[in-house]
Amino acid sequence: MATSPKGQTQVQIKAYPAPSPLATLTDLKSEEVQAITEAINPLIADMFTLYTKTKNYHWHVAGSHFREYHKLFDQQAEAILESIDTLAERVRRVGGTTIRSISHINQLQTIQDDNSDYVPAGEMAQRLMEDNKRLAQMQRAAHEVCVRNHDVATASTLEILINQTERRTWYLFEVVQGMNNTD
Repeated sequence: MATSPKGQTQVQIKAYPAPSPLATLTDLKSEEVQAITEAINPLIADMFTLYTKTKNYHWHVAGSHFREYHKLFDQQAEAILESIDTLAERVRRVGGTTIRSISHINQLQTIQDDNSDYVPAGEMAQRLMEDNKRLAQMQRAAHEVCVRNHDVATASTLEILINQTERRTWYLFEVVQGMNNTD
């Protein structure tokens, strides 16, 4: 159990086993579904966190490269948001449940929020690059769990998402390199 900032005890939200009306029938064993659910839900929480951070930077970027960063961060946020739904629906298809609330995200996230008053544009790109690298590592680990537990479809979905995450990381890497070499 976690404690909220106001000192109230929070209930640890479980995603497995799913209540019977939500327990989608599958040929996967219950322990396989549990392993998959427990691997994917933290990814979804981190993707929500990364989405919010990316939109935060999109809204608050300033400086000489405003237009380019503003557009890049918006495009990246939209791609992250689309992938959240894809993964959450995979969890439901195999018989688990997924993210229910902001507090559930908070319980599972490993990527840190950014509530800084001001972050220079280059630092925004650096932070997002590091977060995307972290996300790719977690996606690979979840992929391994899915393969071990005979969930080829979720593993395949993760392969596509890993590619997208690596693309975001690459773009951000190039932005950071450009700042180090020209700005």
